[in-house]
Amino acid sequence: MVSTLTDQSVKPAIENTDKKLILVAEDDIFYAKIYQSKLTAEGFDVDVVPNGDEALKHINEKIPDLLLLDLIMPIKDGFQVLESLRNNDKYKDLKVIVLSNLGQEEDIKKAKTYGVTDYLVKADISIQDLIKKVNDILNQQTIATLPSAP
Repeated sequence: MVSTLTDQSVKPAIENTDKKLILVAEDDIFYAKIYQSKLTAEGFDVDVVPNGDEALKHINEKIPDLLLLDLIMPIKDGFQVLESLRNNDKYKDLKVIVLSNLGQEEDIKKAKTYGVTDYLVKADISIQDLIKKVNDILNQQTIATLPSAP
């Protein structure tokens, strides 16, 4: 089930003519709604899925610019999603931020072996810092793809 915020009264803080798509794979409704609401207010298109299986289906239909991925989810967990993505050349460059309550060093190392862009512990990051991180990553991607001046 893909959920999209449709409240037209939300105005982006920054006018974004080339809206980036962020997929949030999060089974906790509280976190999912906060991420969706705040990122939409920043001018991003945001889709939310409640498990790893739905995340992979969504990505197969439409590749997001960024995946915010929880690790502990039903059906397929975040590590299974990462393994599936990294075993497919089509998705090897997909930017992924892991957002998890798993803060053990072994979990962080395991996620990093899959080439995640960043690993954040939910309890340790504010929504404002998350938004800054998302903007930095997506702006870096945009700058990297701009043609060089002649």
